[in-house]
Amino acid sequence: MNNTVISVENLTKRYDLGVIGTGTLSRDLNRWWARVRKQPDPYTRIGQRDAFERIGESILALDDVSFTVQQGETLGIIGRNGAGKSTLLKILSRVTAPTSGVVKIKGRIGSLLEVGTGFHPELTGRENVFLNGAILGMRKDEVQRKFDEIVDFSGVEKFIDTPVKRYSSGMYVRLAFAVAAHLDPEILVVDEVLAVGDAEFQKKCLGKMGEVAGEGRTVLFVSHNMGAIQNLCKKSILLSDGRITHSGSSEDVVQEYLLSSNQKASINILRKADRRGSGGFRFTETWVENEKGEKGGTVIVGKPFKIVAEFEVERDTAIKDPYVAFALRDSVGGFISDLWNHGAGFNWPKLPERGKFTCMIPRCSLNIGVYGYNLFCGSKIDTLDHVIDAGKFEVIFGDFFGTNQLPSARFGKLLIDQEWALTDNKNKT
Repeated sequence: MNNTVISVENLTKRYDLGVIGTGTLSRDLNRWWARVRKQPDPYTRIGQRDAFERIGESILALDDVSFTVQQGETLGIIGRNGAGKSTLLKILSRVTAPTSGVVKIKGRIGSLLEVGTGFHPELTGRENVFLNGAILGMRKDEVQRKFDEIVDFSGVEKFIDTPVKRYSSGMYVRLAFAVAAHLDPEILVVDEVLAVGDAEFQKKCLGKMGEVAGEGRTVLFVSHNMGAIQNLCKKSILLSDGRITHSGSSEDVVQEYLLSSNQKASINILRKADRRGSGGFRFTETWVENEKGEKGGTVIVGKPFKIVAEFEVERDTAIKDPYVAFALRDSVGGFISDLWNHGAGFNWPKLPERGKFTCMIPRCSLNIGVYGYNLFCGSKIDTLDHVIDAGKFEVIFGDFFGTNQLPSARFGKLLIDQEWALTDNKNKT
């Protein structure tokens, strides 16, 4: 039995660049007459290229894209801005037509492509729920039956009879997503709209999409949140310049995306100004290596990684028994922990003129997120070199506890190995 619900074959979408038409028939005729006489466009603004020179220019938003999605699959679609993700979803949702290619879809689609699409600012939240539900294909009795559930999910009960033009962007997206999520479609298509909501609402939305997938329905999910992609989607495709460059398991595709996102493999910090120290010793370069030995690669929760820092020591400068520390910071600079050679029991009598320190972490206990680190080298009485914000790295989802359950950001910045026991005190005297 064929369970394919979406089939995309050789899909191409071409957009013409520039503005078509001047806005009035008389101006369009004037422009046409100027072109016939081989004169410049009379409506080109100063500093702009002549409109006649741009005729024929176009861009391929999608270029020969082909893939299939099976019933019940959750497919992640990732890529940098301008890669063609939103264009693909608009074609699948029949918002726009392809230039060429074939799209076959089996089942009803519920789409949330832009925040508040179909909402009327003068209508109340209640009225917009019915309006948006009708636009998405829901019957009035279906909306009435699910109305309380939609409002409860959105969390805007107090404002449901207030015109949505007075809503914040967060309230807007809550209500818009709540309506789309309760459409009960066979296929749910969600673009990057969750970035507007707060962390609690994002968690609720991901949970709802997980429920939809768990009920055997299909989810197509576009996001720049790689943790959410890995948590929700088993398979993903990577778009780049309108083409699929990688497809497969979400872990492999996310890794490929992060490695291709122009990360610096190593950072030259020799001339970095934000530092202090007495001199004679300077850190010169630093990088992070993941478990595959890739410089600049992302680190997976629960997997080993290394922080490396190269250094130079001026000739005739004797540095004995150095204190070396890599100070881990969160994304806003908050202190997490010091990785310190003396504290871990590693000491060196003296340093070479050129060398590198490597701190090997056998199991990453940092939760998902972006982290930075400072570099420090000194003696008992002196700071030799202290580099602020020397490097950064990203930690993505991994099965830290070995339970096939990925840790959530609500666990905090650090994950701790733990064992639990339950004792029955019923018979205790």
